[in-house]
Amino acid sequence: VQLQASGGGLVQAGGSLRLSCVASGRTFSNYVMGWFRQAPGKEREFVAAIGWSGGTTYYAGSVKGRFTISRDNAKNTVYLQMNSLKPEDTAVYYCAARHTIVVVTSTTAYDYWGQGTQVTVSS
Repeated sequence: VQLQASGGGLVQAGGSLRLSCVASGRTFSNYVMGWFRQAPGKEREFVAAIGWSGGTTYYAGSVKGRFTISRDNAKNTVYLQMNSLKPEDTAVYYCAARHTIVVVTSTTAYDYWGQGTQVTVSS
């Protein structure tokens, strides 16, 4: 499956952004989808994940209550709504897909990755 992420940009602290990731090539609804991020000099880390139907979601503690992951299987798209952004949210954000029924949070568990979109939050 091919993944194309978009929606990043520069925003002030407290602002919002919505990231989108469009999938192509396989049956999107059969994939668990995740968002990860990588800040300069740091390892890639888990942000959020969502199950096939959208009924199961997981969040990293640092974003819980501020970020919302969702998906539209008819549009082959997964979203990450990011509110109350902080400077520490600055990173390249990646979407990823895993062909499984189990929602997982490990970076190494995902099979397919998008190219990343830059999110910069100014203070």
